Amino acid sequence: MEKTVSIEDIQNFEGKYPKQLWHLSLVEMWERFCFYGMRGVLAFFMVEQLGLSDQKSNLQYGAIQAFVYAFTFIGGIFADKILGFRKSLFWGGSLMIIGNLILAFSPHDLFYVGITLSIIGTGFFKPNVSSMVGELYHEKDNRRDAGYGLFYAGINVGGLLGGAMCIYLGKYYSWHLCFLSAALVMMFGLGTFIFTKKHLGPIGNSPLLHLKKSKQQLWEIAVYVGSILCIPLIYIMVKNTAFTDYFMYTIGIIALVYFLYETFKIKDKKAQYKLLAAFVFIFCYFIFMAISEQSGGSLSLFAKDNLDHKILFFNIDPNVVNNSVNSFFVIVFSPIVGILWLGLYKRKIEPNTVVKFGIGFLLLALSFYVFYATRFFANAQGISSLNVFTLAYLLLTLGELCLGPIGMSIITKLSPKKMFGMMMGLWFLSSAFGQLAAGKLGAEMSSIDNASLTTKLMAYTEGYKALALYSLIAGLALIIFSQLVKKLMQEVR
Repeated sequence: MEKTVSIEDIQNFEGKYPKQLWHLSLVEMWERFCFYGMRGVLAFFMVEQLGLSDQKSNLQYGAIQAFVYAFTFIGGIFADKILGFRKSLFWGGSLMIIGNLILAFSPHDLFYVGITLSIIGTGFFKPNVSSMVGELYHEKDNRRDAGYGLFYAGINVGGLLGGAMCIYLGKYYSWHLCFLSAALVMMFGLGTFIFTKKHLGPIGNSPLLHLKKSKQQLWEIAVYVGSILCIPLIYIMVKNTAFTDYFMYTIGIIALVYFLYETFKIKDKKAQYKLLAAFVFIFCYFIFMAISEQSGGSLSLFAKDNLDHKILFFNIDPNVVNNSVNSFFVIVFSPIVGILWLGLYKRKIEPNTVVKFGIGFLLLALSFYVFYATRFFANAQGISSLNVFTLAYLLLTLGELCLGPIGMSIITKLSPKKMFGMMMGLWFLSSAFGQLAAGKLGAEMSSIDNASLTTKLMAYTEGYKALALYSLIAGLALIIFSQLVKKLMQEVR
């Protein structure tokens, strides 16, 4: 009989990384292929295949992405309270596969049906792998940041492959193949989890194991049935973006009240301060996402219409670059940034987490000033340089690397273990509001129908200049108030 792995066996690993981290990174990598592949084609597909205007597709893109991330908050709570991370992940992955198969079968007629299933599925899948990574480490294990750094770089391999392949298949071969590829890799990801979950020991098990088997199953079935009953409701709200706004504002208020309730229920003042510090990081992440997530909306349409096909000495489709270059830069620069922080730590001059967030915003500001500068490299027809556009993405990625990997890590460090799922869900919910805001900001930039390419270029780049200014203000504010947030964080670095 196979020996059961205990949590102590897992957490007392030797070396830099536990072996389970490689398994979870692989599972998440295939999910990211599916997610980034879908995200990269949404706005493009809606304009080119469904006949939506640029403005409408930006709003629709923001609504779809908002729902995806909002459901991660709901999925996180159900994983915490009823299903456990494992069953939640399996259920979510299954729904994502079905959604993508529906899209592959009939991408034009059943687009919103497939997207609805993918939204609900991602909600159950997405927060759980990140939460399980947090449980591989002791609360005071300083290797956790390195673990999240590797996890973050690993999943971007999936982002790179999915971002490039899905748009390429859709644009040049077939939209059926595009969506089928997303379904197939998701099957591979789910299969990887099924074969490696035995190494996770008790991590991710149902929190209801103390109940009678029949009662536990009743609760689980209620969650499955409830999520299926949500399908028509989500379908209606995704198609009508005004309904999305009402839903998001409602869930935002509920989430905030629930967070405050859980925070003040804890009697330990230090734990309360740490949760408030976590909320500051979550709010900053919302602002960062509202600006940086133009990539799937306005930047996707900008790449479609306003860029040439030359990068250095190569010919390449600008939409392939837009969808995958961010992930490519994460893979290349993630270890370099990690080594930089380590070198600064050894010299005792490493900036604290709040200042790192501030630096991330300053780099984001610089990247959007470069996106704005593409107007100065445009020809008379309104076609600009893909090289300058790619340089802006490099700066955006460096900003993201100051924030993304340490963001997930700091949330697990500042949160009590029993609130991991909810807090990770709240992190993704802030991203949902960021996505919604990103769609609205993108729609503002593309409000002129049937505009010439030069007019589009000017409208988009003017919008990017405004976003650069917002980023600059946020970055400076974080650096100025860093000591105050550091006090809330208590002993956590």
